[in-house]
Amino acid sequence: MIGCGGLCGVLMKSSGTTELNTFYPIRPECQADVPAPRFKPRAGKTLSQRRWLASFSGDGHLDIAKVLRRIQRGGVHPSIKGEVWEFLLGCYDPNSTLEERNELKQRRRGQYDMWKAECQRMVPVIGSGKFITTPLIDDDGQIIDPSLVTVQTSDKKVLQWLQLLHQIGLDVVRTDRALVFYESEANQAKLWDVLSVYAWLDNDIGYVQGMNDICSPIIILIENEADCYWCFDRAMRRMRENFRCSASSMGVQSQLATLSQIIKTVDPKLHHHLEDLDGGEYLFAFRMLMVLFRREFSFADTLYLWELMWGMEYNPNIFINYEDPDSKTKGPSPANDKVLKQYGKFERKNVKTGHKEEHSALAVFLVASVLEIKNRRILNEAKGVDDVVKILGDITSNLDAKKACNEALKIQKKYLSKASSILCLPWLCLEKSALMHNVI
Repeated sequence: MIGCGGLCGVLMKSSGTTELNTFYPIRPECQADVPAPRFKPRAGKTLSQRRWLASFSGDGHLDIAKVLRRIQRGGVHPSIKGEVWEFLLGCYDPNSTLEERNELKQRRRGQYDMWKAECQRMVPVIGSGKFITTPLIDDDGQIIDPSLVTVQTSDKKVLQWLQLLHQIGLDVVRTDRALVFYESEANQAKLWDVLSVYAWLDNDIGYVQGMNDICSPIIILIENEADCYWCFDRAMRRMRENFRCSASSMGVQSQLATLSQIIKTVDPKLHHHLEDLDGGEYLFAFRMLMVLFRREFSFADTLYLWELMWGMEYNPNIFINYEDPDSKTKGPSPANDKVLKQYGKFERKNVKTGHKEEHSALAVFLVASVLEIKNRRILNEAKGVDDVVKILGDITSNLDAKKACNEALKIQKKYLSKASSILCLPWLCLEKSALMHNVI
């Protein structure tokens, strides 16, 4: 009989595509339409279960620097993605012990159960293994089916939440339909439950289409629903502002403005061409930033891309900043090389240069890298914004996640170098800040 470590080793040596199909099986009728993933677990490069377990000390402290190096070399093996992501997204502190994490996990599970029970008292379908796709409230704010809602709708928060639930259900039905996992109504209901509870707790943004695409991989990778919720919550801490939309603005608009500034700095010719095409606001990149390239990569490649990005953006202070935003103790200070190794490559560069621009996430530089990859075609073939959209659409399943991330790091380096060479860093320059404000 092969143990977990031995099985992982055997799988690492087997056909990569076959192995991924074992973890993320595709429905037979969809296989012809689903592109083969580029990511394949590679022995000696991908973070395996054996190396993951070896990265913990006897009492459970995690050597995050060692883990980040391995992730940035070859991603994470599918068998351990869920538990690794919990650290990358800041659910747990690498400097905590196993006992401390277990206590925190139980406390969080209890908290989620209380929130879910509160939602269930209003809409009993929640937690039943089923979900809804039809409206609960009519245009006048009246309950359509009293058997589905057990609360009065006079409260504005309750009314807004009830109006979201069927839209969440419709999006759940459309989420990753090619995967066997979502043939199960119970699995779809798990996704609906997490998104519904999150929408109830987020009084400001609630739920916006696209959140389902962010949450879905977490639902698949992590078995316990409460743990899924907390992992999704941490992912949304990074991306929440992307989903803030109003009649006059989009959440990603700040990132689009930063993207414009980056291309203008590193490739003025391309930027001016896009401006001539009336694409200077970079709205064609909206979807890439909104759902972190879910449409541009296969499912397995998306997971690989995300963990590369989160590994490169990792900051060892992330846990304490999320747990206690007002705390004066912000974790380890990057005073020496040993501490700097606990930062991902992208964040390390920001720390060294003092770059603190809020909207300059790695995703923005990743879009810039895609534009640079397609530079020649855009300059030669694009006669309008629609042509740019078509050219960028051609990258679907044809882009290597690791190469794109490495190219993004090069653009970051070039951008910081050029910006500092004119002694006017964008996050310090009042004129450019005013320009970006006008674009937004």
